[in-house]
Amino acid sequence: MDVGYIVSGFGVGLLVGITGVGGGALMTPLLIFGFGISPAVAVGTDLVFAAITKANGVWIHARQSTVDWRVVGRLACGSLPAALLTLAVLGEVDTHSAETQGFITTLLGVALMLTAAALLWRSHLSRQPHSHDDDDGVEREGVAWITVAAGVVLGVLVTLTSVGAGALGAAVLFWLYPRFSAVRVVGTDIAHAVPLTAVAGFGHWQMGSVDTGLLMMLLIGSLPGIYVGSRLSKKIPERWLRPALATLLLVIGFRMVA
Repeated sequence: MDVGYIVSGFGVGLLVGITGVGGGALMTPLLIFGFGISPAVAVGTDLVFAAITKANGVWIHARQSTVDWRVVGRLACGSLPAALLTLAVLGEVDTHSAETQGFITTLLGVALMLTAAALLWRSHLSRQPHSHDDDDGVEREGVAWITVAAGVVLGVLVTLTSVGAGALGAAVLFWLYPRFSAVRVVGTDIAHAVPLTAVAGFGHWQMGSVDTGLLMMLLIGSLPGIYVGSRLSKKIPERWLRPALATLLLVIGFRMVA
């Protein structure tokens, strides 16, 4: 079983490196359906997994000045309090009960279908021309409050399902800040995802919903997988991979909801 976890971690890491899609949309369903891990433990373990694997990405993007810290702060103002509130609610219920597990599974299915739609939309938006004016749109009237509100939604969704910090977060940024380049969107999205998944993951850890042995096996496989995938990303046409991945997530999401 340990070998299976390592191989699965490598496969997910490979796809993350190639497509840039957050591991939650891939890893959590795999743990639930492929290995029979309970939804609560799958979500909690994947949140800590995501925080660790994305931390290096923040450092790289920060060095390249492709993180807009103003926007990260706005998202975090909404997402972190929302994550803490959601954790407080989860702390009052039995996360291993059939009702809670069923609720998490259904919500995860919805999140996967939204992620599939966001992947396709993101591919369309990233091909649109971006303005190079000095005005990047960050200070547009009302956009700050909408960004905070979007952070609230992401905070709740990510804490409950571990899905949303990647593709959904990027789609929101493409919509709210259309003058951002694709690399700036990715850098800003990752910089926000790390503290969000860290806070949510630590909360799940406190509730006993993180399997540390499983986490280590996934990391052993995923870290080299992400490295290899990143090297291959320039050689594999993304226009083929994203629609295929979106279709897979849509099918899995529908199965979870149905």
